[in-house]
Amino acid sequence: MFEKYLMLAIYFAILMALSYVASKRIKDLKDYFTGGKTLGYWVAAFSTQATGESAWLLLGLTGLGAMVGFSAYWVVVGEVFGVAVAWFVMADRFKKRTDEYDSLTMTDYLVSHFRPANNTLRIVASLSLAIFVLIYISAQIDATGSAFERFLQWDYFTGAIIGFVVVVVYCVVGGFLAVAWTDMFQGAMMVLCLFMLPVVAYFMLADSDNIISGLQAIDPKLLSLTGQYDFGLMAIMSILGMLFIGLGFLGSPQIFARFIAIKDQKELKKGRWVAVGFTFIVGVSAVSIGILGRYIFTSAGIDPESTLGNGAQNVMPNLVEHTFPPLVVGIYVAAVLSAIMSTVSSLLILASGAITRDFYQKIFKPDLQGAAAAKISRYITIGLAIVALIIAMTVALVSPTRTIFWFVIFGWSGIAATFCPMVILSLFWRGFTTSGAIASMIVGFISIPFFKFVVQNIDGIGAYFIALESLPPAFVASMVAGYLVSKLKPDENLNESFLVDSKEVS
Repeated sequence: MFEKYLMLAIYFAILMALSYVASKRIKDLKDYFTGGKTLGYWVAAFSTQATGESAWLLLGLTGLGAMVGFSAYWVVVGEVFGVAVAWFVMADRFKKRTDEYDSLTMTDYLVSHFRPANNTLRIVASLSLAIFVLIYISAQIDATGSAFERFLQWDYFTGAIIGFVVVVVYCVVGGFLAVAWTDMFQGAMMVLCLFMLPVVAYFMLADSDNIISGLQAIDPKLLSLTGQYDFGLMAIMSILGMLFIGLGFLGSPQIFARFIAIKDQKELKKGRWVAVGFTFIVGVSAVSIGILGRYIFTSAGIDPESTLGNGAQNVMPNLVEHTFPPLVVGIYVAAVLSAIMSTVSSLLILASGAITRDFYQKIFKPDLQGAAAAKISRYITIGLAIVALIIAMTVALVSPTRTIFWFVIFGWSGIAATFCPMVILSLFWRGFTTSGAIASMIVGFISIPFFKFVVQNIDGIGAYFIALESLPPAFVASMVAGYLVSKLKPDENLNESFLVDSKEVS
């Protein structure tokens, strides 16, 4: 146990050191929320993907791999596709627009692009973002408690609070720059640890040649690309549900904040392959960890959750302790916390920006500037973090059977359905209007709980939407709403600063 605490202490010390150095460079809101727009491509790419992956990757996706087997690789396909489209198709266009507008946040970009006559667009964007971000943060705090509980045998609530305090401290002290730098460090740990675990575990197996036949004996469906379903409509819906998790990379503010903060287009182009490579390596590794764990720790007729925990989310900790000595296990404890904290920190800064700059400063206090603005941002960051902690504790008490995978996906889907269709339309369709953008966000925001808690409970069709999940239909509904309202209610003074056409984007 000493080795675990030693590695954890070293990890926390590095985070605090990075936040202290970053704090010396914060003079105003631009520094606090975008790091002064100075990120290099390595930091931007690792920070973007570490934020997008989170505890969902190390505990959730590994658990999915253990539960459903080879079909979980569809998630990796969807994520790689989503990341590639975001970086190769959307990022350059978005970066040029936000630099031209001098935007610090997603809402800044929207208001500058549409030039609305009132604050409705700003209010809808900032408040809807803050609400779903709080849900997403609470899911990460929940995962922090689970990680401490499993690896260090701490009480769940104690672990959640300790992790919460560490993240809040380095966010409040160092702002966006501390978040980006720590994400670079944490992302590197994630790649190394995820890649090494299945490789080492595989070569340690005395019967590694029998993995396929062993999985066949446990459950033949583990080897099927249609998972637990025979080929048919249900299987197709399940595959689409896993593929379309990658939709969240196509405009979610926590991802696109890095495109705003990166230094220039040259750095952006360099970061493309880093981001795609990162996603492929960690995704394949995570699913492989789950499959190996299922082979090693279960047998035919045994419920995997009885051995590997709810949603099999303990499969990675079990495999780590089975494979490595205590000192290395300590490194993996830090890696899991890295995935969680990188996302919590990024989302806290994002939510703080939505409330401080997009709502409070722009609507009520336009003269708020400099150090005073950064100070207010820190207070709001703390307040939002406390609210997220309360949500996480409440969910833990009310829903003890929840899984990290689907808790995180709900928050991720809410942000994606609210913003991604609207961002896509704003970048690629000249006819997209202010009213269309507002309609798109509202419909996306409402559609996630509607499909999750209403449609999925309807007899007959509900099962298909459970397999599909909430994001794909909500995404489509948001896109359609934005298109139809723009057609029905075109802006009289449609934004003429459509800066980049398809020929200008390489």
